[in-house]
Amino acid sequence: MADANPATPVATRCGRCQAALSESERVSAGDRVFCRTCYDILKLQLRTGVAAMSQDINYPMAMVGALLGGIVGALAWWGVTVLTKIGFGLVAVVIGVLVGHGTLRFAGGKRSVGLQILAVAVGALSFLGAVYLVNMTFINDALAQRGDALRVSFPPTGLMMFYAVIAANFGIMKLVFLGIIVYEAWFIPRPIKLPSA
Repeated sequence: MADANPATPVATRCGRCQAALSESERVSAGDRVFCRTCYDILKLQLRTGVAAMSQDINYPMAMVGALLGGIVGALAWWGVTVLTKIGFGLVAVVIGVLVGHGTLRFAGGKRSVGLQILAVAVGALSFLGAVYLVNMTFINDALAQRGDALRVSFPPTGLMMFYAVIAANFGIMKLVFLGIIVYEAWFIPRPIKLPSA
C-alpha cells in the first residue's frame, strides 16, 4: 500500500552553526552552504589569515632559505654536468624552484612582494654562479686536453674573469632558462589574492 504522506523535505542546515536555512538565507561557498552570519565570519577569518601571511616577515631567515635553495640548485646542475660531461640547461630550472620554496619555508610560510623580489635576486645570482661553474668545468677540461697548465679558478679572481667565463657560451637558451628560474622564484612566494566580494 502506497504511503499517503510524501516524505517531508530535509531542511538545509548551515555548515558551521547547523541552523536550518530557508532559500533566501543560504549562502553557497564551494560545496557547502552557510547562513549569512557564519559566511561573513568565515570570510573575515580568511581575509585576516591571508593578510597575516604578509606581516611580520623574518627576512633574514627567508634570505637563508633562498641562499640554501640557490646553492643546492647550482650544485645540482654543476654535479650533473660533471658526471655527464653535458650541460643540461633544463636542470638549471630546479634553481628557481628551490630558491622559491626555500624562501617560502624559511619565512614560515609568509608571502609578500618583498619575498618575491628576494627570491628573484637570489635565483638570478645562483643561476649566474651555476653558469660560471659549468663553463669553468668545460673550459678546464678543454685546457687539460690541450696540455695547457692554465686553469679557470673558483672563486673567480675578479668581476672581469666572472663575466668572461659566463659570457663564453651565453646564448638564447641560457636566457630562456634564466627567465624560467625568475618566473618560478617570483611565483612560489607570491601573496595570495582573494577574489573581491
